[in-house]
Order: sequence, then structure tokens, then C-alpha cells
Amino acid sequence: MPIRKLPEAPQAVHFIGPAMILVALGVGFGETYLWPRLVIVFGPDIRWLFTVGVLVQTVVMLEMARYAMATGESIFFGAARVAKPLMWMFFAIAILVYIWPGHISGGSEALEELTGIPWQLSASVGLVVIGIMFTVVKVIYTLIEGLLAFLVGVLVVGSAIVGSVVGSLDDLGDTLVGTVAFTTGIPDEAFTAAFFPIVVGALAFAGPSGMQQMWYTLWLRDKGAGMGVHIPRVRGLLHAGEEETIPDAGYMFDTEDPEEMRKWKAWRKWVTYDAVLLFLGITMLVTIIFTVMAMNAAELNPDARAALLEGDRDAALPAMASAFAQAAGIFDTLFFVFIAIVGWKASVGLFDAFARGQSDMSYYFLPGAKKFKMAQLYSMYLWGVLIFGILILNFGPADGPTQILDILAFLSAFVMGAYCLVLAAVNNKNLPKKIRPHFLITAVLIFGGLG
Repeated sequence: MPIRKLPEAPQAVHFIGPAMILVALGVGFGETYLWPRLVIVFGPDIRWLFTVGVLVQTVVMLEMARYAMATGESIFFGAARVAKPLMWMFFAIAILVYIWPGHISGGSEALEELTGIPWQLSASVGLVVIGIMFTVVKVIYTLIEGLLAFLVGVLVVGSAIVGSVVGSLDDLGDTLVGTVAFTTGIPDEAFTAAFFPIVVGALAFAGPSGMQQMWYTLWLRDKGAGMGVHIPRVRGLLHAGEEETIPDAGYMFDTEDPEEMRKWKAWRKWVTYDAVLLFLGITMLVTIIFTVMAMNAAELNPDARAALLEGDRDAALPAMASAFAQAAGIFDTLFFVFIAIVGWKASVGLFDAFARGQSDMSYYFLPGAKKFKMAQLYSMYLWGVLIFGILILNFGPADGPTQILDILAFLSAFVMGAYCLVLAAVNNKNLPKKIRPHFLITAVLIFGGLG
């Protein structure tokens, strides 16, 4: 790779960017929907699985950042440097897993509880609005960062206030104990045909699921983190004419230069701050709050557990809303508002991520793709997945949003295993020795891939 200078890293306390997007995607249906379902059925002791999952995800996040900040390339480009079939595998997986509108359908189901508007209608309108926003905005990343940071703030503050009223100190204590109850094992019922896919999916949804960690490298680049400062940002289609020349590959800094290594260590300090305090901290906080709510729901609505065991996937939402209502009548409405925010904010990030990742791989490795501007490729993939989503919402599975979400969650677990192994290979093969991961970090990645 050509050698360029690293920019100076910003002060960690003044820089909130791609990690907040990952938080917005990570604090999604796993924390507020899938895990509460499991808590209602199996109790809070199963939460130790979430802790394992989110800790592994934090390590993965830091390693994704290592490659992106060192080269300005996406992890997809890095995978292609190891073996191009690996990159095309993820290209295909993204299509198979992320064309399904699971998050927005779940959020729209909550909206239907509030307004009576059919979830198919509100979700379809939402997809069109997302497409228009990303088409007319000048720099897509700027819109994503600001919008998702606001929605995460509303969700965290609002759920914390409501959770403190709805829950009890005993429930909070049991939740915290369950979070570190690593010796309790997994209940036998979790291995049944009905619940095993949900458990696997919920583990995948402990933090960002599926390919979200891989897309994080693209958001880092657009924010100008590390060597990403040398790569042009993705623009909306109406501003494609303003696009700068995109280099054929990324860049590397001189790892033998002490000044460059000083700046590199500063970037690593910044991303560690983001990973531990913002990503890990907020993710754990929100899931603890919703677990407390789920425990209260199980106490007030014992029939909910029986309904879930009998296969009623939708029983958790009304039960938790009822728990809210016990504290104050308006709180059940607020619960569905929170779920709607979760679904819609995740959809904003996921559809951008899908289009961003597919256009990145296409531009660099699909013959003839460089005839188009990156903004044009992005728009093709964006509107393609949105139109497909509208068709699925209105003519797809009769069981509705919960079935779509369960399928997405189960498939995401297999994606995670694959990218952990690929990431271990990419960082140890493509990066100079001085900035490669410690062997213990590589071991964690291999554990995440095979475990």
C-alpha cells in the first residue's frame, strides 16, 4: 500500500462518531425484544450468555477498527487481499440475510399497537422515507450519525426513567447476578427446536449482530478515522457530481516512524474509549433495564411464559407493556414508543450499511463497476433493497414481523462466526508486525468464530 501520514487523533471526550452508530444498531431487538423473551421463559440467570456475547463483540469492534484506521480500507477489501472468494461470500451473505425488513416491521408492529395503522403500511411508508433521505442528503454519514445519536439518547434516557419506576431493587439485583452467573449453564428447554434458534439468534444479537461490525469499518472511514481521512465519503445520489476521485486501494502509515506510531497509539486510545464506555456501557445499561422490565412482566403476567412456550412469539410485547401500565397508565404507551424507536432507528442504519457495503465491494472488485460513481452504486443497492422490502412486507410471510426477525437473528449467528475468523486472518496477514493484534486477541477472535 502507498504510504501516507496519519492525521492527529482527536480528544476522546470530544469525538463521538461511528461507535454511536454501532450502539444504535447494537441496542436493538436483541436487547429490547429477543433477550426479554428469553428472560420471561428462563429467568435472569440466562443473561450470562449476553455478557459473553457482548464482550466478544467489543473485542471484534476494536479489531475491525484496527484494520480500518490503519489502511482506510473496509474489512471487505481486507478479506479480498487474503482471498477474493471470502469477500464474495460476504457479498452473497449480505443479500441473503439483510434484504429482509425485520427491524422496521417489528417497530411498525409496535406503532400499530399505538395508532391502529397496519404495520405493513407504516413500514412501507418508512422505507420510502429512508430512501428519499439518503438520496437527497449531501453526505450520508453526517445524517446517519446525527439522527441515530439523537434516537439512542431518547431511548436510553426514557427507558432508564421508566425502568426505575416499573422495576424493583430485587429484580435489579437478580439481573446483575444473572449477568455474571457464568456457572449456571443453559436450561435444557433452550435446546428445544422451538427455542434453540431464538437462543442462537439472541446471542448473535448481543450487541451488533451479523455484518454490522464489518460495516463499522466503512463508517469509520467516512468519519475520517485514521487513514480513512484519505478516502472520499459516500454522497447522496443528487450530489454524485460532487464526488471526489476514489483511490484504487487504501494507504498505510510508516510504522518505523516514532511520530506516526505516537499518532497510531492515540487513535487506538480513542477507539478503545468508544468501545468500552460508549458501546459496551450503553449496550449493557439498556439490556439490564429491559431485563428488569421483562422480569416484572413475567411476575404480573404468568400466562405470557406459557404462551411463549407454546410458540406465541408475540406474547412478550403485550406482557411487558402491561408491566409498564401497572406503574402508570401512560407507561404502556411509552413502551411501544420505545420499541418503535428501536425498530426504526435500526432500519435507518441497516439499510445504509447494506448499500454502503455492497457498493464498496462492487466498486473495487466487480468488473465494469468503476464506470459508475460510488453514489450511483450506493443508490442502486439502496433502492433495490427498499423495493424488495416493500414487496416482502405486503406479500411475504403470513406470520408477520416476529417470524422475519427470528429468521434474521438465527442467520446472523453464522455470519458472526465467519467474520471473526476472517478478521483474525486479515489483521495478522495484511498489517505490519508492529500493529498486529496480540496473540490473545487473535485467540478470542478464533473462539468467537468457532464457539
